[in-house]
Amino acid sequence: MTAETRRGYAKGRAKRREILDQAMSLFGEAGYRGASLRVIAARCGISHTGLLHHFPTKEALLLAVLERRDDVDDEWLSVGGTTGVDRLRRFAELAALNAKRRGIVELFTVVSAEATAADHPAHTYFVRRYENSVAGARLAYEQAGRDGALREGIAPADAGRQLIALMDGLQVQWLLSDLGTDMAGVLRAHIQAQLTVDL
Repeated sequence: MTAETRRGYAKGRAKRREILDQAMSLFGEAGYRGASLRVIAARCGISHTGLLHHFPTKEALLLAVLERRDDVDDEWLSVGGTTGVDRLRRFAELAALNAKRRGIVELFTVVSAEATAADHPAHTYFVRRYENSVAGARLAYEQAGRDGALREGIAPADAGRQLIALMDGLQVQWLLSDLGTDMAGVLRAHIQAQLTVDL
């Protein structure tokens, strides 16, 4: 591979990242249905056809944006191979991280609500995502229980579902309170009340 070819690939990857960033921002502002590929292209300084070279459909772009967000979050939750209480602590830390990423939180909140419609292109994605999120939280509670760190009467399956619901509900409150809700603090207090050890 020549140096010129490598530069071309690097330039293409950089443009793809820029498109994802602009799409994430516009999907957060206008929702998936209200966002236009032409507007995203214009924000990136490329033609509509140029955008379609990277993402052939609006659905492909949306799924790429959502997958990018998940990759970042999964990496954050999995640093150091955390399990049990450490993994539960990571959920609270993720809420603190989200408090620095308003655009991503807006995107997720808007599109997840839109995707409750069965004909939405991200419907299947969100069904699978929630199944995986709840399962991951349940596993963390199960591990905490095996380690003797879970209070008596806490059912891991219920606690996992409640944790994910609380995280998403706090994001809505945070956005509506003009970022005045302490998502991480509320989440940390909720988890701490379920444990026999310090979070």
